[in-house]
Amino acid sequence: MAAGPQLDAATVLLQWATGGLLFCWVTTRRREVGSGYGWLLRASYSAIAALAAIAGYGWASDPIRDAASIGVAAVAAFTLSLSVVRRRVGVSAEKTLQHEFTQANVDWTETGPNLHHDDHSGTEFDPRWDLGAPIIGLIGLIAAGLSGGGNELLQTARILVGAAFLGAVTDAMLLGHWYLVQPGLRREPLLEQVSWLGKIWPLEVSLLLFPTGMWSVLSGAIDDGYGGMLGWFWVACALMTIVLILVTRAALRERQYAAVMAATGLLYLAILTAFGTDLIARLVLEI
Repeated sequence: MAAGPQLDAATVLLQWATGGLLFCWVTTRRREVGSGYGWLLRASYSAIAALAAIAGYGWASDPIRDAASIGVAAVAAFTLSLSVVRRRVGVSAEKTLQHEFTQANVDWTETGPNLHHDDHSGTEFDPRWDLGAPIIGLIGLIAAGLSGGGNELLQTARILVGAAFLGAVTDAMLLGHWYLVQPGLRREPLLEQVSWLGKIWPLEVSLLLFPTGMWSVLSGAIDDGYGGMLGWFWVACALMTIVLILVTRAALRERQYAAVMAATGLLYLAILTAFGTDLIARLVLEI
């Protein structure tokens, strides 16, 4: 009996880790979000990259990709440790924003004295360290794309754009939660993540439609094994993702703080539909 469509878990996990660490840098470079957000992302994606290496060596080996997965895990862990060592110095813009927010509360309530900056000497963590792991991941993803046969250029483009797509939507959702931890954080970091997600979506969908792509599944030229149902489910995921992105941007225009939490809830749903958009296509097209 012929095997059904198969998903290359090692490549998908490396995509996720690489894209997530790239958009970690997109946020940390602003020096506004607290150190803990970076710790959360580096630890999470280091573990995901390690799982990618295990999946690769265990089932579908690709030496360059699998070595890159190990490299991503190791460099992300090193960057995490470096950030932890320099935690007492803090993050420059975050300290300023936190001071201003707290001082404004004191002035408004008239319940306490004026505050002074808590300044620790030392060298602040340089966000450029966050670029090391995604650069290594990029090498592994290119190797995976070029080793699959068929239209290698299209396959590589799909893998790279998919990495950015999955990373952006995951980091945006996690960043939305961080507003509970860091009162006074401006909305610009979250808006930037959502904006990037909106820009990547057309590339993601276009590349997956490009022949041979999801058009072939929808037309019946490629059998998805479920009578075409997976193809239409993919369409629903793709359309719902862009709708959720647009509604999230609209929510973030509202002045109330609750709008950020509403946007975070919408991004929860966007993760499901975004992963559906990428993974269903990869499963059916065997990317």
